[in-house]
Amino acid sequence: MSPARVGEKWWKNAIIYQIYPASFKDSNNDGIGDIPGIISSLDYITSLGVDVIWLCPMYDSPQIDMGYDVADYEKVYEPYGTVEDMEVLIDACHERGLHIILDLVVNHTSDQHKWFQESRSSKTNPKRDWYIWKPAKYDANGKRQPPNNWRSIFGGSAWEWDKTTEEYYLHLFCVEQPDVNWENAVTRRAIYESAMEFWLKKGVDGFRVDTVNMYSKQPGLGDAPVLDPKSDTQVAFSQFCNGPRIHEYLREMNDVLSKYDAMTVGECPNTHTLHGVLRYVSAAEKQLSMVFQFDLVDLGMGKDYKFLTTFPGWTLRDLKSAVKSTQDIIKGTDAWTTVFMENHDQGRSVTRFGSDKTPKLRVRSAKMLAMMQSTLSGTQFIYQGQEIGMVNAPKEWTIDEYKDIDSTNYYQMTSKITNNDPVELENAMASLQHLARDHSRLPMQWSADANAGFSPSSSAKPWMRPHDNYPELNVKLQETDDASVLSFWKQMTRLRKEYADAMVFGEFEILDEPNQNVFTYSKKGLNTSLLVVLNFSDKVQKFEKPDTLKGDNWKLLVGNVEGPSEELQAFEGRVILI
Repeated sequence: MSPARVGEKWWKNAIIYQIYPASFKDSNNDGIGDIPGIISSLDYITSLGVDVIWLCPMYDSPQIDMGYDVADYEKVYEPYGTVEDMEVLIDACHERGLHIILDLVVNHTSDQHKWFQESRSSKTNPKRDWYIWKPAKYDANGKRQPPNNWRSIFGGSAWEWDKTTEEYYLHLFCVEQPDVNWENAVTRRAIYESAMEFWLKKGVDGFRVDTVNMYSKQPGLGDAPVLDPKSDTQVAFSQFCNGPRIHEYLREMNDVLSKYDAMTVGECPNTHTLHGVLRYVSAAEKQLSMVFQFDLVDLGMGKDYKFLTTFPGWTLRDLKSAVKSTQDIIKGTDAWTTVFMENHDQGRSVTRFGSDKTPKLRVRSAKMLAMMQSTLSGTQFIYQGQEIGMVNAPKEWTIDEYKDIDSTNYYQMTSKITNNDPVELENAMASLQHLARDHSRLPMQWSADANAGFSPSSSAKPWMRPHDNYPELNVKLQETDDASVLSFWKQMTRLRKEYADAMVFGEFEILDEPNQNVFTYSKKGLNTSLLVVLNFSDKVQKFEKPDTLKGDNWKLLVGNVEGPSEELQAFEGRVILI
């Protein structure tokens, strides 16, 4: 038994709790979560045993993409509060021994940002080159075409024609999110000052860095390979992820961050090799503290477009491989990794990887997933509501309840392409019910009171409909129930601290790779070894001791079924001390 290893960075043994401001806690009855609501909930957050809160974008924004379209880095979105409220939150966190990190969104801004307003005003404006502008191309018939065939991540062309100056600007995301030109050194310095140092000077402890590998595009901005001959636009990750200057930019960014000893966790999609990841997170590279790899949370998504898939779309062997890829990052390297199964961009893990078919299976599978996440090496991230086992919205909900632009775009696209074919629209809703980002954005379920206790009175109408199950699934009920998912998560966070040697820093090894029902792995620390056994099926499975561990002394450290036997019950998990 050994706690965090001496001399390691504080963030390696940290447990980070992610907060989505709009959906966490409404303090003033306007139906929107806010910063005072977060401040009022800090004692609850502390009770979870976490060390850090990560606050999703709270900056001034027109909210086209829920704050990931920043209009002013130095102001706060008015319904959330003020800069003064943020200063109170930062101080209140530090008083409780909590660190606080913010979202850093600097691949793009809102089209309402004053920088872009100047940039689009004329071709001779000093800030013209702060964004990526290109003249049109013309086909054989003289029809105007975008500069290249890149597809936006939200669908359609990644280029938008701007009538004012008669050129296209690049937007990898929404039309309202123009990409910043990182090639311009003046622009980069402005980003560091406005988006980073403004908040670092106020005491924030670091950043989750949005789309961290997209700042450097391929020179010349040429066409992406044609993988879909029927489409005018093509998936273009190879052209705008991991570009030639990205590591130069991140080292420069780190020079600023290191003055404040700030931690960073980068969102790093489409970086699929261990060598590629290590270029970002090797300590010797001096770029990022760690990154999010999406191998696990992307399971079941379509290859060309996430909603175009069949369900469940993954096998347990796929899940094992995804976990292994993140754990291998720290095997014999100077790098660090992350552990997470949910965030603001994913459906709920219980629905996706466990079972929400019955209350019994929902609770048991939520505990099993908590065991897996808490015993994997790296910095752990828990998303709001995960600690009580929140699940995806009911299948009966219609498209009217979905607010995310990614969801509504997909449904409208399906409607248009299929001429409102009812079967195709039903299939589209099935995909959304499984994979939409909306599920993680439903209001936090605090109590059985009206609106799930999210707003202070029943007169408020939350910006999103609370889940129908909130009367029986909420914080207040679970806080007084020793058998609840919340109590189990608290137990796991305590154990993760107590057995950090194996759980946080230990070496991971899969012991049953071919098994399609049970996931068995060992965690070997310097002083402690653990065996983790997880039944990912809704059927009883045989419990088998691995040959390599037979004869060792075993002690059940934690399980989610009373009186474990030679059989594993549906979604049963066990963590065994060897």
